[in-house]
Amino acid sequence: MVTDSLLKTYANSDALDLADLVHRGEVSPAELVEAAITLVEKLNPALNAVIHRLYDMARAQAQTVDKNAPFAGVPFLLKELASSWTGAPNTNSCFYLKDEVADFDTEVVRRMKAAGLVLVGKSNAPENGWSITTEPKLYGTTKNPWKEGITPGGSSGGAAAAVASRMVPIAEASDGAGSIRIPASCCGIVGLKPSRGRVSLAPFGDYWYGGAYFLCCSRSVRDTAAYLDAVSGALPGDPYTPPVPDASWLSLSAQAPKKLRIGFTVTPPNGTTIDAEVKAAVLATVAGLERLGHDVEEHDMPLDADSVWATYTNMTCVQTAATFDYHETVIGRPVTSGDVEPVTWAIIERGRATGGVRHISDVEQLRQVGRDIVGDLSPYDLFVTPTLTQLPRPFGHYDMSETDIDRYNAKWTDAAFAFPFNISGQPAISLPLGWSKDGVPIGVQFVGRYGDEATVLAASAQLEREMPWRDRRPPVSG
Repeated sequence: MVTDSLLKTYANSDALDLADLVHRGEVSPAELVEAAITLVEKLNPALNAVIHRLYDMARAQAQTVDKNAPFAGVPFLLKELASSWTGAPNTNSCFYLKDEVADFDTEVVRRMKAAGLVLVGKSNAPENGWSITTEPKLYGTTKNPWKEGITPGGSSGGAAAAVASRMVPIAEASDGAGSIRIPASCCGIVGLKPSRGRVSLAPFGDYWYGGAYFLCCSRSVRDTAAYLDAVSGALPGDPYTPPVPDASWLSLSAQAPKKLRIGFTVTPPNGTTIDAEVKAAVLATVAGLERLGHDVEEHDMPLDADSVWATYTNMTCVQTAATFDYHETVIGRPVTSGDVEPVTWAIIERGRATGGVRHISDVEQLRQVGRDIVGDLSPYDLFVTPTLTQLPRPFGHYDMSETDIDRYNAKWTDAAFAFPFNISGQPAISLPLGWSKDGVPIGVQFVGRYGDEATVLAASAQLEREMPWRDRRPPVSG
């Protein structure tokens, strides 16, 4: 029986607070698991954030978890995309893979287990992660806990909704064009895309030429920093190896940053409009940074975002087609149009129709664009932008039943500030620093220099103290 007192403590605590209770012997991992299960059962029917409930696995793991581990006994969700946890479904929210169960641990999962995180379920995601909403036909729509009828973002929308509603304090998330930061913005939580290569993709070699990243969603900067400590680190032979600081990211995040030179923009690099409330949230953040003593100046990115997005799409279509070629060796038959959502089939077809020379030319162009972005922002310790140009869209706005990949991609203009940093490899975090007149969260993005998550996290923690968000609760929450 889970007491009301434990449920209140669980819902009000971040992951490190809960682990500290385990370290001190005040609660057991098994008790935390039961608290998580209670809240999932209470809240998930309204949100559809958790699509696989793995309670028996969690209860068994809770009995063996290392109680001295940094996240000892902390309930956790794995995203239903890419990462493999032995014995858990591994479907990528795709009908073609609907019966797949993982028979091995990816390296990042091995590190999650070593950190003491306890898997209670898997979070919803759009098919193969190809959307910035979470409305897969296989598992159904995930709702935003803050307001009815609007997206929680994607592709880590299930993770973000679960963390925001306090089913779990932290959950895995991944990001190929904003898919950690966008749902963090929509759901009012913290979402860091780390530097390229910071988290090993082993046993796989690479995703999207370094354009895809894995980390987490959380409600506190310190949880994100501690999680980065737990899962980061390159393996010998990994294709990207960012510099590593001498101290932990958790300790570095707690240090007040030196006086920083900060650039900011509220001008989308694709020429589209920006919502007035989003713009106001960024300007309020900039004013807060100035009050803290930092030097701030406006700087608009000289980037033809529409052209670059088209090239990035062409590259990811080829990579997606290759991924399905691999899946065919596992499933034992070719994928057909009836096995996937229409836009996924359009992506596969374009990828298969793209020649090798064209593909290499696209990759080379993206490498050059990445260098240009880094060079343009090199004068700044941090660069501040909106996470999204608009407030969270209504359901159906990003429609994976679209059969034309170019028409589908035209709806992604809201993410014009997100995907460039997948190309450049720089760390970028979305923080819930603004709120609309209707009480909907607005994320503000901080971008750092390559390999410098320390400054991003320290400045984020400083803003967390200056413009606190942790006591805000959505209408649907524990």
